[in-house]
Amino acid sequence: MASTYGEDASKSALRSAYEAVETQLAPAHAERVDREVRIHFTAMAAYRDASLILAYVTYRNEMDTTELIKKAWKDGKRVAVPVCDRGKLVFYEVDTLEGMRAGSRGVLEPDPTECTPVSPDDFEGSICLVPGLVFDAEGYRIGYGAGYYDNFLADYPGLKVGLVRTLRISSNPLPHDDHDIPMDVLVSDGSVWVCDRTA
Repeated sequence: MASTYGEDASKSALRSAYEAVETQLAPAHAERVDREVRIHFTAMAAYRDASLILAYVTYRNEMDTTELIKKAWKDGKRVAVPVCDRGKLVFYEVDTLEGMRAGSRGVLEPDPTECTPVSPDDFEGSICLVPGLVFDAEGYRIGYGAGYYDNFLADYPGLKVGLVRTLRISSNPLPHDDHDIPMDVLVSDGSVWVCDRTA
């Protein structure tokens, strides 16, 4: 595993190291861990109070969000999924995962011609689930390097939540730039962590 300190602390080195670790995780174990994350997330008061969940459809080795999206619908919540439009994320409300298509980076996304974009006026009181390969205690993350989420989150007024398997939580601070936006809360298979950036 690449260290979060020193010469090998680059985002690309950490990205490669954490991707390699995830490929060794047995599918049955990953499914159990992801179920625990879902249980912790849906037990949060913020989840119960939110009417809109901005979700993402799992990409590569990320935590599986499919069952969580289905649970949100069952709980009467609106769900929106992003489309990358000219380098910006636009969230579209969806009521099914059927018919998703591979976007420009291979990420599954809804067809904008068949969905309604969510108004930024609806973001207040919502929750945005943010993908990442690894997170630290301050809520910073390393994703796949495109920066789309950081650009979106810069003006997002709702709760920013990272769903993360415990083995993807770094015990050391991650490298981050001025434009990187940290999470408010991390939800893992072991706990719900309110990120502390006061130190």
